[in-house]
Amino acid sequence: MHRRDNPVTGSGPGPPPLGVRLRRGRAISPRRVRRSHPGRCNTPSVPGSVASLRLGRYQRSWLRWDLLAGITTAAVVVPQAVAYASLAGLPVEVGLYVAIVPMVVYALVGTSRPLSVSSTSTISILTASALVDTGAADDPGRAVAAASLLALLVGGVLAIAGLLRLGFLADFISSPVLAGFKAGMGLVIAASQLGKVLGVPVEVDTFFAKVWSALGQLGDANPATVALALGGLAVLLGLRRWAPMVPGPLVVVILGIALVGLTDLAGRGVALVGPVSGGLPSFELPDLAGAGALLPAAAGIALMSFIESISAARAFAAKDDPPVDADRELLALGAANLAAGLFQAYPAGGGTSQTAINDAAGARTQLAEVVTAGMALLTLTLLTGLLADLASRSSAPSCWPPRSGW
Repeated sequence: MHRRDNPVTGSGPGPPPLGVRLRRGRAISPRRVRRSHPGRCNTPSVPGSVASLRLGRYQRSWLRWDLLAGITTAAVVVPQAVAYASLAGLPVEVGLYVAIVPMVVYALVGTSRPLSVSSTSTISILTASALVDTGAADDPGRAVAAASLLALLVGGVLAIAGLLRLGFLADFISSPVLAGFKAGMGLVIAASQLGKVLGVPVEVDTFFAKVWSALGQLGDANPATVALALGGLAVLLGLRRWAPMVPGPLVVVILGIALVGLTDLAGRGVALVGPVSGGLPSFELPDLAGAGALLPAAAGIALMSFIESISAARAFAAKDDPPVDADRELLALGAANLAAGLFQAYPAGGGTSQTAINDAAGARTQLAEVVTAGMALLTLTLLTGLLADLASRSSAPSCWPPRSGW
């Protein structure tokens, strides 16, 4: 039986031979891989960065797979960006900015072929915590400005760490520690969404206080809101179990919009996302006055961004991919977050689930991530009217950290 490297430390036995993949601990044949991932075994990998295109090394046969992977990944990234923006306490359009600016910048300078860099559940909840601690969460304008400054600081921390060649620090973070942290974040996210699922206000900040406050208002729960949220969760879990190749988050968003259009959910007390500002993200230098208060949070988010990203990059690296350079990854993630801070987005990192989808769909280069960003841009410029009719409670289940796959 073949075993993969530890995705964080990179130690341990090497990956299985080219054309052989693991599925639930069992090796599967190259013939079966060809059926599930067409083109994967027929085309050699190339350095992931789009910069390789300028060297004339891009083959026309790869374009089909990059387009397919980019569009497929966008079916998950776009609805998750909408949900994660709400989780971070920011407007919907800010989440879409994260799916555009950092993703394109990373594609230009990153070293991982399949890594998809945008918003993640962990970074979103850490961003929300930082905004609450600094008192910026109550004012949408201040929240966006503070989130942009936070992204700028995260980018600065990552870039400095890259220049100091601190990538080796990833070798000291064990998989159990990372798994435990992400499990804890999952509980925090569930607690933060409990009030939305019940349709009741939760004004407190700590984990147990949120749970107690929400459960204490069960008698005031809105039946339509609860039914919509539980229905969305059932669709996600059902598709994951019986139709794993169907993008569950996208299906939930489409169904939520359709239900609002066909029924009077708003009249029954179901809150809607409301107007979404469309158009391109604009360049704006954040006010550095609050940098000192945000710096500790920025350091923590930078660490999580790097650990999540390097874990995903190593876990999904093919045998013939160039080695993932941890120091270069620090610089690439730093550049992505610096750009996010300058274009009104919040901190970004490599997401495991979206990277898994991108890899499974056959991404040949980081051009696939540019296509994903293009689909997010298309949504931001042409489809914001539809997002305004999305029931905010129906997107709550999409905030919960998914397993690998959809």
